[in-house]
Amino acid sequence: MKRIRKELALLLIMSMLLSFVAVPMASAAEQEAPISSGTTYVLLYLNKKEAFLNGEQVTLEAPATIIKDKTFVPAKFLGDAFGMRVEWIASKRQIEMDTPGYNIMLDIDNKSVWINGYWQHFDDVAAIVNGKLMIKLTWLADYMGARYTYNDELKRVDVLYTKPPRGIYNPDTSNSNPVAKFTFAKPTYKIGEPVKFVDLSYDPDAEGLPKYEWQGREEAYFAPGTYPITLTVWDRNGNKSEPYTRNLVITNETYLNKVEYPIYTKPVGSYIKTDWGTLWNNFWELPQLPKQVTEDRSRKLLVSDSPETFTEQGILYQDDVEGKGRLYADHINGTKEKMTLAILATNLTDKPVTVKTTNKGEVWPSVYANLIGSEATVDFLIGDPINETMTIPPQKTFVYKQFPDFYPDQGVNLFYDVETSGKVQFTFVTAPEITQNALQLPKLAYNGHVRGTFPVSELIWNIDASSFTTPSRLVIGDGKTDPFQPGYDPQRGQEVRNDGNYGVVYKIHADKPRKMAVMILPRGGVFKGPIKINGEIRMVPYSGVMTAFDGMQILAKTTGKEESLDIEFSPPAGSALPFDLIFYPLDDRAQ
Repeated sequence: MKRIRKELALLLIMSMLLSFVAVPMASAAEQEAPISSGTTYVLLYLNKKEAFLNGEQVTLEAPATIIKDKTFVPAKFLGDAFGMRVEWIASKRQIEMDTPGYNIMLDIDNKSVWINGYWQHFDDVAAIVNGKLMIKLTWLADYMGARYTYNDELKRVDVLYTKPPRGIYNPDTSNSNPVAKFTFAKPTYKIGEPVKFVDLSYDPDAEGLPKYEWQGREEAYFAPGTYPITLTVWDRNGNKSEPYTRNLVITNETYLNKVEYPIYTKPVGSYIKTDWGTLWNNFWELPQLPKQVTEDRSRKLLVSDSPETFTEQGILYQDDVEGKGRLYADHINGTKEKMTLAILATNLTDKPVTVKTTNKGEVWPSVYANLIGSEATVDFLIGDPINETMTIPPQKTFVYKQFPDFYPDQGVNLFYDVETSGKVQFTFVTAPEITQNALQLPKLAYNGHVRGTFPVSELIWNIDASSFTTPSRLVIGDGKTDPFQPGYDPQRGQEVRNDGNYGVVYKIHADKPRKMAVMILPRGGVFKGPIKINGEIRMVPYSGVMTAFDGMQILAKTTGKEESLDIEFSPPAGSALPFDLIFYPLDDRAQ
């Protein structure tokens, strides 16, 4: 008897050593490699709620007991200890257990147990004691894969369970499951600091990993704490890895706040999606950058935009140019028939006059007002070299431009920069077809849109963007800080205003700009149009349209080493004004 006690004591000591050594290794290994194993050691005493799990005392809801000379042990406690599911399904009044290799269903009402689909009598293998499921001790070996010894003298059950390493190779398919694994570039990150994930996943069969599924992963985190992040991967045969989880620690130190983060980290062209509260609190009332405004009056601007939607044929607008001029038109066919639009040029002198075209913006007829306004402006801002010339005899009328037929509800938008060697009258006319009698058509009535001739066709803004330290802006098209240009409508004989400054080209220049982001924020409604940054066209947005509810778009980022920043644009037809250009100072945290 003394020898038996000595052997049991040695077994207990070895088992407890295993538990103290193996459990932490298993916990760490489960984080680092899902194929590792660990050992769990349990001591149960008959009819006592006190037990030991891996050397620590615990209290059981249901102790081990003897029923009809058979030892029964608590199923839920052991299942949790071994990492196996034991769950009461109230809707079915059944208990489900998942153990290595076995799916077990215990039907209490019908006194049945189903093990991988095979029936057994409930009382032969299980019992319900005080509402708790108890299983026969032999199940520990048969269905849970545990080893046990029973000490009759101590009335104690010693249970040792070693979690087997999970294999990843399936001989039936001659293929292996992939392995998900990753780490972080450093142990901890600050609030708003971009997290760098290092992917360590692999496929033992070298087939590649076409599918990744993350849970809890973000570009950055904006509250301190510990965040569990899980990765699962699939190979090309659809085999799925075990989920792999690591904990990311975010300290209480701030790197970037939630507003700064997208501005600092997103590339040029990106949307910065924000809610209305963020826009209002951080961007809506920014201070304005001081600007020196120069008006270029060397080229008069003829704007034909009223009636914007015409319902009959006739003359839309008419005025003369001598020297440099810009012809701008935006019209929609409101009739029920196919129409065409033309610009007639009449030599008002007694000598031949040359008309030279130096730049143009044209677009095919379309029903999408934002589209035609944006595309015509793109064409004009690109500024492809052009040198078209026509010579008009004295007192004669030529067709300067005639456009493709456009159908009901379609519209056109156009720009032309011209230079004439004498006085030329330009007539914007629409009709089913253009004939010699086009100049005899009636002049169509004004209907509230912009129409007239304006002495200013270009605005030059010089700004100091070298030393500002807080986010600032320029407001475009508000009619206050950016006044609408005055002009004259000869067809009505009255002073007019170019609401929106359509057809006007803005040129914004800054010497030696600091490191910053330049963004656009629409304020008046739907916006779509191009903006030229240091000679490169940026589409706003790249597709569709945008409003303030969509947030902002990053137009450019400067490094602080550029000699200058030049921004060029013209308010696109079909888009609502005003909008803001936001200049946001950056530091070395910017990517």
